[in-house]
Amino acid sequence: MLSSVEILILSIIQGISEFLPVSSAAHFILVSKYYAFTNQSLLIDICLHLGSLIAIIFYFRNDLFNFIKNKSFLIKILIGTIPIIPVGYILYQTGLIDQLRSLEVIGWMSLIFGILLYVSDRSKITKKIDTAFTNKSAIFIGLFQILALIPGVSRSGITITSGRLLGFNRFDSAKISFFLSIPTLAAASLLGIYNIYKEGSTELNFLAIIAVIFSFIFSYITIALFLKFIQKFSLNIFIIYRIILSLFVLAIVYL
Repeated sequence: MLSSVEILILSIIQGISEFLPVSSAAHFILVSKYYAFTNQSLLIDICLHLGSLIAIIFYFRNDLFNFIKNKSFLIKILIGTIPIIPVGYILYQTGLIDQLRSLEVIGWMSLIFGILLYVSDRSKITKKIDTAFTNKSAIFIGLFQILALIPGVSRSGITITSGRLLGFNRFDSAKISFFLSIPTLAAASLLGIYNIYKEGSTELNFLAIIAVIFSFIFSYITIALFLKFIQKFSLNIFIIYRIILSLFVLAIVYL
């Protein structure tokens, strides 16, 4: 059984790294390699994702309510989610996803896509989300999001990168990234719930509820602070962090 301290650690990793351009998968893999969590269950994984999902829905509740009235943007978000579904399904079903979960892959992907994030963040701002986020833009960003299946790439990082390459500003790119995370997190939660149902295991317990609450808190704080931060500053601090992290990981691999 996981302890409350371990739940707190996992919630911090999920809440912060899910929405920052630093790769949550990479951080989970790195931490799990050097810290053996006691029987980390599928239920806890689902609760962590569920906490993040609730946080983003709650934070953007007014926007989402407007999208329900004006379905155009909502449809584009769904279009942007479509590309990752078949590729993700194939990778998980064939077990290829497990072969990508290595320190070498994490190190190189964090470095390469950190540099790409730097290049994209130098793009001129030519578009506004209200007027220029088209079906073509959604598909373009959705195709880039497929790369997020590789640990170290970062779903948030690659979607913000593609948004900046298209000419959206940092805030709009992050907003698109956050909205794209809703169906992705929902799919991950539903798939996990289905697997639990299929296995007929795990009952809801106190620690699972705590995982949802902690994940929600850290996710909400991260979203709020990150959106305020990028309205004033560049993404350089995250790029520097990714490069330092990648060099550290690659040093472990090759030295």
